[in-house]
Amino acid sequence: MDRIVVLTGAGLSAESGLGTFRDAGGLWAQHRIEDVATPEGFARNPALVHEFYNARRAQAAAAQPNAAHRALARLAGRAPVTLITQNVDGLHEKAGAEAIHMHGALSRALCAACGHGWEAPATMAPEDPCPACAACATRPDVVWFGEMPYHMDLIADRLAECTVFAAVGTSGQVYPAAGFVQEAAARGAHTVELNLESTDVSGAFDAHHTGPASRIVPEWVDRLLAG
Repeated sequence: MDRIVVLTGAGLSAESGLGTFRDAGGLWAQHRIEDVATPEGFARNPALVHEFYNARRAQAAAAQPNAAHRALARLAGRAPVTLITQNVDGLHEKAGAEAIHMHGALSRALCAACGHGWEAPATMAPEDPCPACAACATRPDVVWFGEMPYHMDLIADRLAECTVFAAVGTSGQVYPAAGFVQEAAARGAHTVELNLESTDVSGAFDAHHTGPASRIVPEWVDRLLAG
């Protein structure tokens, strides 16, 4: 049986009402990425960053999985599948699947002083003390631009072992995730891109399916399970 790795990006959750930082509207359009998604931005204005992520956390808490999330959960329940997500919204888990969160999670908080992590409250603020060391250095436990993603050793192992690699709703512009297709292909995996439109790395994939994730992902899952 195929060993499947699926990388998911923001395009997967767009139909659940959660915008990407490339969308013309929404929360991301109101701020520069440098101000709300970098360690330097947090150092300059932690209140602004917390306000931004409090709003994102509320959006994610209200969002529901779409047909693509549910299809991937169905696949994971019936085949050897590793879900790796760049998303921080928790919708894979709401759909009933487990995922490796390489960019962290809005539902988690992190102490920048001691590294302790815990379940984030609905609202965070710069003056919140860390429950472990009491430092007022709490931040969202999300990976910002310029920081190393989580679980890279585990991800490398899964990419080396897989026979099918699929990227769903990814931009192909954010590394190291954009390079996963080359890593999987180098080990002989069949590679598939499922996206609303072509990306900068589309040429690296063996097969392509374009269209809304809520349509093309269930169709792809059905084909896999039928095959």
